[in-house]
Amino acid sequence: MDRDTKFVNLALQGGGAHGAFAWGVLDKLLEDGRIRVEAISATSAGAMNAAVFAHGLSIGGCDGARAKLDEFWRAISRAGDLYSPVRTLPWERWFAGTDMAFSLSYQTFEAATRTFSPYQLNPWDFNPLRDILERVVDFDHLCQCPKAPRLFLSATNVRTGKIKIFGNACMSADVVLASACLPYIFKAVAIEGEHYWDGGYMGNPAIFPLIYNCTSRDVVIIHVNPLRREKLPTTAPEIFDRVNEISFNSSLMREMRAISFVTRLIDEGALDGEKFKRMLIHSIRDDEEMARLSVASKLDPNWEFLCRLRDLGRLRAEEWLATSYTDIGRRSSIDLTEMFA
Repeated sequence: MDRDTKFVNLALQGGGAHGAFAWGVLDKLLEDGRIRVEAISATSAGAMNAAVFAHGLSIGGCDGARAKLDEFWRAISRAGDLYSPVRTLPWERWFAGTDMAFSLSYQTFEAATRTFSPYQLNPWDFNPLRDILERVVDFDHLCQCPKAPRLFLSATNVRTGKIKIFGNACMSADVVLASACLPYIFKAVAIEGEHYWDGGYMGNPAIFPLIYNCTSRDVVIIHVNPLRREKLPTTAPEIFDRVNEISFNSSLMREMRAISFVTRLIDEGALDGEKFKRMLIHSIRDDEEMARLSVASKLDPNWEFLCRLRDLGRLRAEEWLATSYTDIGRRSSIDLTEMFA
């Protein structure tokens, strides 16, 4: 192994179609080749990226992972063209640009999902994501392959409200779909007698599995939901979007504040650095660009839109490698107190 190679853990947020940004980040890290991934904690769209990434890596190395991610997102776009109830019509794009929030189909879909449950709207539980996952990922192989990175996929137990972490040994399409189950669109996913909703409610993504189960101290968080939004939301859609972002960032913020607190105690000598693990946190994000996207666009499967997010992710990953690669294994490349505490 090249002496410049460094091991990290990845934390992938969920966010529907916005997960294409994380696709771009992963694609650039794989192309660069200096990063090796020990483990991935992920939620929702992040869980899909993680499973596809891990399987591709286990069967074909970096090139295999890049090919599988491309295959997956192309399949997502094709399925969206065929099945998505939400789409922007040509004249709507002419008037409102690419913001799906203004499309008639989205407004109708939003009204329907606030009135009727998926048990009424989709009683047969049709979900094209299942077919895509089972076609792109060999889950039996992924469960048993020692070459695959360790996976920690989060889902929310509907009955208890607690987070559930699924590992490689029990990986399946059901597990990934449970992590991505938005309760106003899909029925809760049943696994071994329990029912699960989207993991983003309790861990988006969860950091603690990477602290307790991994050797590497470095965690690279790939953000999809913007932490900061400079403009005060004043319209109903803007307020809804910001509430959604805050809600799906809340669990990550809590964990990061705890890590910041422990780090400060270690630095001050109040905690023994030999007994307590000093985590090194890194972040790849683009709050400014992601804040321009509405929550509605998380349902947009348009290939041009997905490629734009992929290319944005590649650009931000390239910048991060240029400025922060040398920090890996030495220090956090972000100010934890300023960003989270």
